[in-house]
Amino acid sequence: MDRNKMKATVEAILFTMGDAVDLDRIAKAMEWTKEETKSVLEELANEYESADRGIRIIELDGRYQMCTNKDMYEDLIKIASQPKKHVLTDVLLETLSIIAYKQPVTKTEIENIRGVSCDHAVSKLVEYNLVTELGRLDAPGRPMLFGTTEEFLRSFGVHTLDELPEISPVQVEEFKMEAEKEAAEELGIDEKEE
Repeated sequence: MDRNKMKATVEAILFTMGDAVDLDRIAKAMEWTKEETKSVLEELANEYESADRGIRIIELDGRYQMCTNKDMYEDLIKIASQPKKHVLTDVLLETLSIIAYKQPVTKTEIENIRGVSCDHAVSKLVEYNLVTELGRLDAPGRPMLFGTTEEFLRSFGVHTLDELPEISPVQVEEFKMEAEKEAAEELGIDEKEE
């Protein structure tokens, strides 16, 4: 194997593993000698340093790891401290509304209201920290109960759930009709056939 291919292999190993990898482990896996492996690692580390790259290869007691160049920390902090902006689709907003007004609520209850599966929507809302698992319902299967979080209150500018606007009966009927239409579309039912 030529030297450039060896360096590319070591680079790929360190990048993929993330943590420090023992010199012996790399050498054994690639069927290289320890001396060859160490030489390739040191050469690659020197190339990163001399090219003033954003990453480095460091040695930690016979183990090697790819890491960020410490000179880049200030720039990394700038990007890491920027708030993440989550996009709430109509499906996510509908699911979030049901959870906010009906909490604590199970996925089955949400699906009964929406008429369609809500696994993905609930998972996304949990990921966005707008919804959390509150516990389990004392019923067969012990389904998970969901409710909103403090982040939900902050995001929507309310201090308590009591401040949420009331839904009028007309809006409830409109939501029902939309959910039924969505369910019919998913099932491929044409309203003209009825």
